[in-house]
Amino acid sequence: MEHIQRIRQQFADSAQLKLDAAETLAPAISRAAGVMTTALLADGKILACGNGGSAADAQHFAAEMVGRFERERPELPAISLATDTSILTAVANDYAFEHVFAKQVRALGARGDVLLAISTSGNSPSVVAAVKAARDREMRVIALTGRGGGRIAAMLTDDDVCLCVPHERTARIQEVHLLIIHCICDAVDVTLLGDEP
Repeated sequence: MEHIQRIRQQFADSAQLKLDAAETLAPAISRAAGVMTTALLADGKILACGNGGSAADAQHFAAEMVGRFERERPELPAISLATDTSILTAVANDYAFEHVFAKQVRALGARGDVLLAISTSGNSPSVVAAVKAARDREMRVIALTGRGGGRIAAMLTDDDVCLCVPHERTARIQEVHLLIIHCICDAVDVTLLGDEP
């Protein structure tokens, strides 16, 4: 019984943050979807990376692109860089964990592709390194961050998009990141397929 009020407060806090974030982030989410759609229409691809819960978000995003979001459509090229255990463990063992995504970006990324870089703090060394590698490949970056954006936000240019959730708590930031991912998927589908009848 003692958990019920705490659970209700979690729901209320999450809902309020989403409403607050909608006001500040909607234009940037729309822009991020436009950057991705432009890349996809030019035969580019989206590489996604993150650690822990953000790795799960990267996988979720790639699944929505390659499979489908809410409507049937052709497959869209997106790759989660957090899924190949042989690459991840080889690079972490032979070099350092910091390089696990950057090496994949340099191997798979090309000019015109997009990196979806996910880090709740904006300071994850492996994601920071991936952003640097994306620069080397002349890729645009969409960053999902929180807590002010951290080092990643400071690395971005006007061609990139920073989607920084205005909160300090990891769980809340991740909840909004998932909603942002769904909003991007919906916007990409609407651009490619039109509004549903």
